[in-house]
Amino acid sequence: MTLGRIHSIESFGTVDGPGIRYITFMQGCLMRCQYCHNRDTWDLEGGKEVTVDELLSQVKTYRPFLESSGGGVTASGGEAILQAEFVAEWFKACKTLDIHTCLDTNGFVRKYTPVIDELLDNTDLVLLDIKQMDDPTHIILTKVSNQRTLQFAQYLAKRNQKTWIRYVVVNGFTDDVESAIKLAEFIQPMKNVEKVELLPYHQLGEHKWQSFGEESPLAEVSPPSKETMLAVQQVFTERGIKATF
Repeated sequence: MTLGRIHSIESFGTVDGPGIRYITFMQGCLMRCQYCHNRDTWDLEGGKEVTVDELLSQVKTYRPFLESSGGGVTASGGEAILQAEFVAEWFKACKTLDIHTCLDTNGFVRKYTPVIDELLDNTDLVLLDIKQMDDPTHIILTKVSNQRTLQFAQYLAKRNQKTWIRYVVVNGFTDDVESAIKLAEFIQPMKNVEKVELLPYHQLGEHKWQSFGEESPLAEVSPPSKETMLAVQQVFTERGIKATF
């Protein structure tokens, strides 16, 4: 029996995929995003262990709400792909009940083993978070290169896997038109990308940094203005790419 290590569960989520969603925040992440609002999910050994059956029994309780809203389950994090075998088994079990599955990921895939394909075969929608196309800036922002994420995006396109791109707009890092243009040009040929979700940076997770005796690196950074969000959105719409915020 494969065990998963989770941080927390949100039973009525509405922002991580379509409809009402049962969201499992998986424990562990290898990126160190300066704007992370789940700082407490980084530790690979934290959280608690669960089985697929335990999760599925809870999902069944909320199934009427999920189905009536066109929702389903979402594996988020942390980084769900770090526990690909467990999430693949969970999604496979959900598909036997015809429950929509969504993978929220930063695409940091270290090795393309068969379990990655098994996971994607049982995933209805991928939410792929691309932080920044410029690699040096990406490294400053996350402490790792963007190459694995971009390779994963191309892999999803090759599979024609239904994907929404998520792009967090952060003043001083990703709020400029040039960065948005690079991302738009990268995904424009990808027929599998349905839309881009523009997510304005917020400070709601700052208290989690403080609980670790740390200060959020972006504590003094304000959320982007509506004008900034509209300017970034226009970059995508001008290229025929649906973008929402």
